[in-house]
Amino acid sequence: MELSKLPLVLLLISHIHSGHTEDRVQTVLGVSPQKWLAEGDPVTLICEVYGNSTGWTFSWYTLNVSSDNRYNFQLLSDSSRGAGGNYTVSSAALKHTGVYVCRAESREPAYNTTYSNTQPVWVSGISPRVSLIISPSRTQHFTSVSLSLSCEDQSNSNRWRVKRYTESLGLEDCSSSLWVSQTGSTCTFIFTSKSDTGVYWCQSESEEKYDPVNITVHLGVILESPVHPVTEGDTLTLRCLYQNSTPTNLRADFYKDGSLIQNQTTEMIISIVLKSHEGFYYCKHSERGESPKSWISVRVFHSESQISVLHTLSSVLAVCPYLLVTVVLIFKCCRMRGTC
Repeated sequence: MELSKLPLVLLLISHIHSGHTEDRVQTVLGVSPQKWLAEGDPVTLICEVYGNSTGWTFSWYTLNVSSDNRYNFQLLSDSSRGAGGNYTVSSAALKHTGVYVCRAESREPAYNTTYSNTQPVWVSGISPRVSLIISPSRTQHFTSVSLSLSCEDQSNSNRWRVKRYTESLGLEDCSSSLWVSQTGSTCTFIFTSKSDTGVYWCQSESEEKYDPVNITVHLGVILESPVHPVTEGDTLTLRCLYQNSTPTNLRADFYKDGSLIQNQTTEMIISIVLKSHEGFYYCKHSERGESPKSWISVRVFHSESQISVLHTLSSVLAVCPYLLVTVVLIFKCCRMRGTC
């Protein structure tokens, strides 16, 4: 089934499957531990039926949108393994990026629920083959300014399109907004608005999805932070910006996960980033207000030399028990012969 607007899709589906939608039970889809993941992280989609909790089997779908903004639900090929209400991926890959829905079915009596709410899952890779390039290069942006997003791969292909998911409009092509144009793999905002806040990524015609980035459009104070995950050992610089001041950076307080970490400075610098620095950051000015929160991800990167050392150590540790047993046996043998 294909329709042009997601809320209308869900409404019509409800009417199609039952003439008494007010009597239907509701399916609710959630995610654990979180919707933002790194490659290799585990994730579980949890589908619950409100009103009746027993005797249900579940089906799982991804929500896709075509270039003309028409929606369709695609049943997952391994949907049956989530029949118990939990669909678990033990090691998330880039291909698992997407927007999911579920529905439930009972046999006695025969009954199908409507589709659940949408649940996005975003998976970031260490070196994705396609990168979303944002100009200006930050995740938070002012309202009523220009903004450019483009998909770049090693072959300079134009087969990629910028897609987005927003809370207000759901899944759509980047160029759906009134003040946005898309040429090839580049999406250009003439005027940004708060409704442009959402997740943006690169997608091919075959629906491959790469490099999701959470973009926030805000009026007033914003935090200048990196677009992509920071590698452990690198330097991280954060600034607090205000739209109507010259210069735009403010002397402000900086917070991580709700706790003050640096106060009254124009920029916050972490010289050597550690995994423990991962978290939600924002800045606050006593008069101008505070910025939205931005999640800063830290990826741990091992060089080939480090990996070689780890392999050597693991090999030695694996052999050690056998060497120890051999030494003990030789020692016992010597004692029995009286040669030790």
